[in-house]
Amino acid sequence: MTGRIRPGAECAPAPAHVRGNLAIPADHVGYLITMAARAPSVHNTQPWRFRVGEDAIELYADPRRKLHTDPLGREMLISCGAALFGLRLAIRSLGYQPLVELLPDPARLRLLARVRLSAGTPLSDTERRMLEAVPHRHTHRGPFADEPLPDGLLAALQHDALAEGATLALVARAITYQQLTDIVSAASRRQDLDPVARAEIRRWTRAMGSAARDGVPAQAFTAAAAPAGRTRGRLRQRDFDLGRELGMLTAGPPPAAATAALVTAGDGRADWLRAGQALHRLLVYAADRWVFASLYTQPLEAAAIRDLVRARLALPGAPQMLLQLGRARTTQATARRPPAELMEP
Repeated sequence: MTGRIRPGAECAPAPAHVRGNLAIPADHVGYLITMAARAPSVHNTQPWRFRVGEDAIELYADPRRKLHTDPLGREMLISCGAALFGLRLAIRSLGYQPLVELLPDPARLRLLARVRLSAGTPLSDTERRMLEAVPHRHTHRGPFADEPLPDGLLAALQHDALAEGATLALVARAITYQQLTDIVSAASRRQDLDPVARAEIRRWTRAMGSAARDGVPAQAFTAAAAPAGRTRGRLRQRDFDLGRELGMLTAGPPPAAATAALVTAGDGRADWLRAGQALHRLLVYAADRWVFASLYTQPLEAAAIRDLVRARLALPGAPQMLLQLGRARTTQATARRPPAELMEP
């Protein structure tokens, strides 16, 4: 892609001659936090908080919103990395260049990033289109349209991932896809029976008409998960309904147009933050073209399964997210909490 958003990979603290030169515009703080909070997160838990100072915005993890099935906080940090990219994009929309320090203080584990402002350039056309796609970008769990992906899109998404220090590995061969399907189905069936995982789903799913501004709403999941192999071309999705008949989506064909794994070189906290930034970047780029993704985190919650997927698919690193991409014409984005609820004291 040709946008000007610079990589959000871990970097050294800003030099003294640029550090703190530009103040955070007080009249745009609400906008910046709102845009950051539009990021995708596991179960729509929105596990992030922000502290705004005179010359920096700090991103914190909110462990109260961490899933019990995510003991190391891997999915939480991927989610927070996505919020970090949203913040960076919002800063670019104001004409600044974000300067990002990942994990700036090893003694403060909740502090994930510190972002300062430097002089920037006007928003590029690509950045503007990505920004406009943020409000309707959403995780897609229903059927896709029976249309091919736009020409060149997958290559552009791979470029986006690389720009953020990650790799988007396409699963193109039928035999490789079948191996992935077998792993995902077996892992998902075991996890569907886990009482802890089931309790998490009940905690974070919302019935139709709920006023909650977090969690997965009924219009975003189906009334029952399709059995393994029943929906050709789609990986087995997480059962958010659990027999309650809350889900409003209908499952079925057409299948996804492409399947991919988002991969990082390592499997530590900085890698998880990079994966989140790469994820959000490629998702908003795709959403501008009305291409959306079904996201699969459940099968990768266990390190042993991540290792197995890496080996079977011959991936160049640790798989952090599985995606299935396809065309859709919907704008049903899930609700988000207001900025006032996201501020760190």
